[in-house]
Amino acid sequence: MAKRVRVNGQIISEDAIQFELERLVRFYTENGVKEDQIKEQLAELVERATEQAIGTKLLMEEANQRNAPVSEGEIEKQLDKVIEQVGGVDNFKAALEQQKIDEAAFREQLEQGQRIDNLIKEAAKSVSDPTEKELQEFYAERKDDFKRAERVLAQHILISPDGTESSSKKEALQKIEAIRERIVDGKSFADEAAEHSMCPSGKEGGSLGWFGRGMMVPEFDTSVFAMKVGDVSNVVETQFGYHLIFKTDHEAAAEASYADSRDKVLELLRHSKRGEAVTVFVETLKAGATIEYLEG
Repeated sequence: MAKRVRVNGQIISEDAIQFELERLVRFYTENGVKEDQIKEQLAELVERATEQAIGTKLLMEEANQRNAPVSEGEIEKQLDKVIEQVGGVDNFKAALEQQKIDEAAFREQLEQGQRIDNLIKEAAKSVSDPTEKELQEFYAERKDDFKRAERVLAQHILISPDGTESSSKKEALQKIEAIRERIVDGKSFADEAAEHSMCPSGKEGGSLGWFGRGMMVPEFDTSVFAMKVGDVSNVVETQFGYHLIFKTDHEAAAEASYADSRDKVLELLRHSKRGEAVTVFVETLKAGATIEYLEG
């Protein structure tokens, strides 16, 4: 549990610290750090998230004080990114309604965030990219962090019962069994998925992309990793309904080469170097701020 902190008379909220923690965890996960390693370092990550929340608060105050202009193009770019992340304009509007804010207010939030981002870029503008030697040394010291886990490539079709009654489950089961018969008789799995699957992936022919062990619900996970490439599964029941799985590829766990890992290494070192520069800048802001660590 993070300590309560007051910065220039204002309490840093638990939500702000949680937000920073989730950003840290997401960054390390996306760059190959394993889940068990993250769990081992969780207490340290919470402390870092707390300090980052303090830094964000001070950066926000500094950005507001400078009141540097943000272009409309920058805001539009950020808005387009958000709309893409939530799955389109309709989902974006629904999210605004759920949060009880209008688009104008959301644009103000984006403008505030962009102003902080621009301030951070200014603080880190003199930082150069790591050298090739630094990249190779980093990789050599941490090879195990970049191992590629076992993974599979698969498509699926989902038919969900319309309710919990046995008649509904029976109808869903009969429907997916009929789909399987058509596929076995030569119908395209992707076409059947596009026409009948109740999962959003149906629009993409049921494609789930590459995924590793533990990323799917247990029944699905067990089935797909036990299958042979090219096989179509029997009906698999999960909490979501009935599935058919078409396994299209399987890769065993393997050590990732430097060439395969270079982009991740580069991003990690860039993040680290720029983070150091921003930390120095934030420390100057902290020196002029009143920061109180509170008990309880």
